[in-house]
Amino acid sequence: MGDEKLLKEIGVRINARRKELKITQEMLAERMDVSVQMISNLELGKKAIRPENLVKLCNALNVSADYILRGNRADWEMLDFMGKYAQLSIENQQLLEKLAENLIK
Repeated sequence: MGDEKLLKEIGVRINARRKELKITQEMLAERMDVSVQMISNLELGKKAIRPENLVKLCNALNVSADYILRGNRADWEMLDFMGKYAQLSIENQQLLEKLAENLIK
């Protein structure tokens, strides 16, 4: 995969996750202690991210570097799901478990 295409895909993931969290580019820049222009360039795929900024970005967006770089969401999505599951009543947890069993069949 070409560098330009990879940078654009990374940018799309950054933008999508930022919007999922309902935060602006300005808010993300503030959380990372970087410029808004840097966030814009990352989201547009115009610039590669430096390792130290990747760490800040992952912390600010509550995702793994694997998600940012390769699109693997499994780790943080599972944690998010488990948090929601824990808030359900016992009856609704059992209902969800039965639904999952039926979907697997």
